[in-house]
Amino acid sequence: MPFTVIMQSDGFDLLRDDNCMLSHRAGAPAISIGVGAPDLEMVRGNFRIDDIVETRLALDCYAQESGVIRLWNAQRPDIVATLVLEEQAQQSALKIRCNDPFFNRLWIDMHCTASEAFWGGGEQMSYLRLNGRRFPFWTSEPGVGRDKSTALTQTMDADGLAGGDYWTTNYPQPTWLSSARYAMHLETAAYSVLDLTEAGRIGIECWSANVDLELFDAASLPDLVTNLSNRFGRQPPLPDWAISGAIVGLKDGTDTFDRFEAIAASGAAITGLWCEDWVGIRQTSFGKRLFWDWKWNAARYPDLPAHIAALAQRGIRFLGYVNPYLAVDGALYQEALANNYLALRQDSDAAYAVDFGEFDAGVVDFTNPEAANWFADRIIGQEMLDFGLSGWMADFGEYLPTDVRLFDGSDPMEAHNRWPVLWAQVNANAIASRGKTNDATFFMRAGFSGVQAHCPLLWAGDQCVDFTRHDGINTVITAALSSGLLGNAYHHSDLGGYTSLHGVVRTAELMHRWIDLAAFAPVMRSHEGNRPGDNLQLDSSPEILRHFARMSQVHAQLAPYVRALCDAAVATGLPLQRPMFLHYDDPAYYDIQDQYLYGADMIVAPVVVEGQESRPVVIPDGEWVHLWSGKIYGTGTHDIAAPNGQPPVFTRADSHYADLFASIRTAFAV
Repeated sequence: MPFTVIMQSDGFDLLRDDNCMLSHRAGAPAISIGVGAPDLEMVRGNFRIDDIVETRLALDCYAQESGVIRLWNAQRPDIVATLVLEEQAQQSALKIRCNDPFFNRLWIDMHCTASEAFWGGGEQMSYLRLNGRRFPFWTSEPGVGRDKSTALTQTMDADGLAGGDYWTTNYPQPTWLSSARYAMHLETAAYSVLDLTEAGRIGIECWSANVDLELFDAASLPDLVTNLSNRFGRQPPLPDWAISGAIVGLKDGTDTFDRFEAIAASGAAITGLWCEDWVGIRQTSFGKRLFWDWKWNAARYPDLPAHIAALAQRGIRFLGYVNPYLAVDGALYQEALANNYLALRQDSDAAYAVDFGEFDAGVVDFTNPEAANWFADRIIGQEMLDFGLSGWMADFGEYLPTDVRLFDGSDPMEAHNRWPVLWAQVNANAIASRGKTNDATFFMRAGFSGVQAHCPLLWAGDQCVDFTRHDGINTVITAALSSGLLGNAYHHSDLGGYTSLHGVVRTAELMHRWIDLAAFAPVMRSHEGNRPGDNLQLDSSPEILRHFARMSQVHAQLAPYVRALCDAAVATGLPLQRPMFLHYDDPAYYDIQDQYLYGADMIVAPVVVEGQESRPVVIPDGEWVHLWSGKIYGTGTHDIAAPNGQPPVFTRADSHYADLFASIRTAFAV
């Protein structure tokens, strides 16, 4: 067994093979428990979280009885934590339980080598390698700017805590991988923290004294990713229509279809039209928001059923939008209210109303099985799938207030992190109920441990429409790579970004670079953003439209390769977009987060820095063919020209798909 507990004269050690991962001694206890109370402020999905620690007990006494390790503090022998290591072939669990439910804090100090690299943590936006930083795991809005040194972040912080930081993310997960080919996972929904600020130390904090620390072992990093995918679940393969052309996002009401036809006339390869405003619009100071009553708004989209049918005859799917909340001024809210399907206030039996900025919404309580089934059938089933939608953005999931009263009586502080998983399950169940699991699809930004089993496709959330280090175009690569290591096989982003505030608007350069990036992702989908009228769109200029049309054709021609990668993902759990080190385990590659392997046979290095006309590309072992010129490159770092429409892309010379890649060069090289 790779993981073992060895009792010593003055404590015990947790070993992986011959390496000590945790050393607990009476004079230097590695495990403490305590009592704490959250100091928390929440504003529209943004949170400030501090801990008021009332008691902390170092567990400096121990005993072993029948394979169970008992730990306690010499001054409080009545408070006991028990540890049991349950071992399996590739996965073990250190189960920690406290005998007093009043104790709700746990601290663990573990060992690692100073040279170990760590990755994971969910969908991280700023840093792929986690070393040297502290990462709280709490699903939330990621923030606008996400850099405390910038004026934009400071402005957004002053307006509702909305600036964010390097660690804020829609999708956190307390799971991390080591370059030493093992992984750890905290099986809890409680607020927790991974602290890697000190070399040689793995610090774990958890707002629960009852957790399982799961340990995974593998012979290689790809095998480790497969083991994690086995643990958290596999997505179904993406449907052919989702990967074989672009999905155009428009939200222009009655003008949408004329604009769509003009875009289609450019020669773009299009397989989907996404209209998030199919439910109607609510104008706010933030921009155009949707009317959260999840059914067709005939005033904004007259004759929509006929349009959907006409698109279907051309092989083009129609997609919409939904989230797990109901606007209090909508008809579906009244229906949920009448059936007692809404989460309640703690101080009364009134439905809880969440302030979403200039309107309120109710929380459908997914801990109530009847409410979850109602949403899946009544809304997603009847109003969406039966109506003709083939896909949708399943938005939010990270907003559950921490002071609601839930049907199952669970603590909302823990239900908060579980909510994206419940939301994903509602969507997946709706699709399965109509027999469309391999045909219809949805995409989410929110997640937590276990979302992989239900969510078929992630998207990177609401990037700023710029090149900024912590909230711009580059963050979508980091997001894909970090989440992919935890078994999320499919990832994409809003082409063009989303958030446009305080004078930040799309430039033509950004649009061109994002088009190039999106062409080499499993799904190529555009978004008009929160302020469409202020920002460039696909059809804003002939140059942008020509570029989009060309790269959508490149994306479509790659479909056989992407289909093979999807099939491999079903079999192995390996993501389509992979860090370089996943197949080339070299410390020189551990920090690379601005280029990626697309499968094992392609390197993609998009331009994500403003003003770059060329960029360095790291080429690993072997012979690699420049996709656009056919020139062969060997191992090393090369400066590669990167005009619009020719992002640095390389393919393995001995790839089984060499002929497919050569056909792209023949058809699209300039």
